[in-house]
Amino acid sequence: MTLTATAIALLGLVAWPLLLVVLMVNQRGLLVLGGKMAVNAFKPDGSNTPGSFGQRLVRAHANCLENLPLQAALLLYAIATAQTALTDSLALALLGARLLQSLVHLISTAPVFVWLRFAAFFVQLAILAWWLLQFAGLLG
Repeated sequence: MTLTATAIALLGLVAWPLLLVVLMVNQRGLLVLGGKMAVNAFKPDGSNTPGSFGQRLVRAHANCLENLPLQAALLLYAIATAQTALTDSLALALLGARLLQSLVHLISTAPVFVWLRFAAFFVQLAILAWWLLQFAGLLG
């Protein structure tokens, strides 16, 4: 069985936040095992994690999960209705934009990086809107 670009994107959109949570668990585990934080001291938003990377990691992971339902719903719809021809051409661009958004978030929150992150997010929204309009038959 050959995976379509749509299926690869769907799997990637699930695998990426899984990798981010593994990084988060690893970072927190090292802090706990190193005696730098108590196991029950972590705030859900990562704001009390030493350094700013921990907070950015938590936010990047949460952002992936916040957007996954929209992305997965349209990709699954395409697969379930045998319409992957509509999504295959942009599926990997969607995944790439998602990865770029997260990576930029992990690197910095300086203004230029926030603009890059927004651009990557906008690409994802545009792709999802395009697909939705196509599925609804509003575009040829």
